Amino acid sequence: MKIIFLFIIFLSTRAISFENPKIKINNFFINKYEVTIKEFVEYAKKNNYKTLAEKNDGGYEWEAGWQKRNGWTYKKPDGFKAKSLLEPAVHINKFEAENYCRSINGRLPNFNEWKIAAYQQLLPSQEFERNKIYKYPSGDIPKNMNSQGLLNYNKHMDVTKLPEGINGLVAMGGNVWEWISDKKGEDSLTAGASWWYGSSMTKVTGAQYKPSNFYAIYVGFRCAFDK
Repeated sequence: MKIIFLFIIFLSTRAISFENPKIKINNFFINKYEVTIKEFVEYAKKNNYKTLAEKNDGGYEWEAGWQKRNGWTYKKPDGFKAKSLLEPAVHINKFEAENYCRSINGRLPNFNEWKIAAYQQLLPSQEFERNKIYKYPSGDIPKNMNSQGLLNYNKHMDVTKLPEGINGLVAMGGNVWEWISDKKGEDSLTAGASWWYGSSMTKVTGAQYKPSNFYAIYVGFRCAFDK
């Protein structure tokens, strides 16, 4: 019984001590992981912040068109409490992602930064060739990404459970789409694709524009920093 109790304490402490490191890429930094539920909950609590999904009582899922799902928010991505607070924060629109990043002295990455971080190995590595530009965020071939046909979780996952890719970054391909700062009218770019897609969408050509105020279970973000 004592062993079980200590194990529970260990797990709790591990979750509380989670950090999302900033990885230096050329003249900017980028989060190692997608921003997690834990991080967004702490931000929302501190700032008394509510997302549009919360205000509108639900986010969206694709089913022969976009379907609103009552009660789906970053706290309850599929209507139920998340199994791990280290899952990516989803049902977040581009403006909400920007607000979060500003609160920690960051911003959303632009697409050029995101491409360099995701596909060009710039840091010392035992697996990847330095300065080489790869086809996928996992290297020359699609592997170890939370995409259909690869890891096949069929849902987004705790970011700490997924393998590292180019530059030691996690889930630059698969898991969830990530908001990028680049805009085209009322739309903003998303990159990396989500678990719902096959690996071909994790290539640089797979980036898609979405309405900036859009939020769904498939879309999250990570922050970039100037220092």
